[in-house]
Amino acid sequence: MKIPKQAKCVFKGVIFDTYQWEQEMFDGSKATFEMLKRPHGTRIIAIQDDKIIVCREQQPAGKEVVGTFGGRVDEGETPIEGAKRELLEESGLTSDDWEILSEQEPYPEKMDFTLHTFVARNCKKIQEPSKDPGEKIKIISVNFEEFIEIVLDKDSPITKEFALDILKMKEQGNLENFKQKLFKK
Repeated sequence: MKIPKQAKCVFKGVIFDTYQWEQEMFDGSKATFEMLKRPHGTRIIAIQDDKIIVCREQQPAGKEVVGTFGGRVDEGETPIEGAKRELLEESGLTSDDWEILSEQEPYPEKMDFTLHTFVARNCKKIQEPSKDPGEKIKIISVNFEEFIEIVLDKDSPITKEFALDILKMKEQGNLENFKQKLFKK
């Protein structure tokens, strides 16, 4: 769901903006509805040789977790531009072989936000990472099976929608197809 045109911004935050609008209910009465808006996000599954490159990350307000690279899409950027920038900043890696894997709206009735998941194949390190001051990131490489364990770990920062997709693939016997898509085999 997108924020209706008649909605008014009642709070502008650093990341989240809050919008409200009057909505007619099924019985004809009116109620105030509310929705958040935030910059869209990216998630990158980085492939180098036969490994998936992930990050062990900690931010000031949280515990250390293992997950994929990614972050906010800045104003004026396309999702792919944001993904390329985030991968380079957080890992020093770049790629010329990108593919969109999914676009998910994790909270469609509460937040105007889309998470774009990309695979970046044949990654090459071209510089040292240039992390934000609020990031501690250690780069590690894992095989496909270890990556699936990371995604399904209860403490993983990877969204529940992506984990659910992986569980569905696992249940339906399609993980090998996903692996082939990531590694283009």
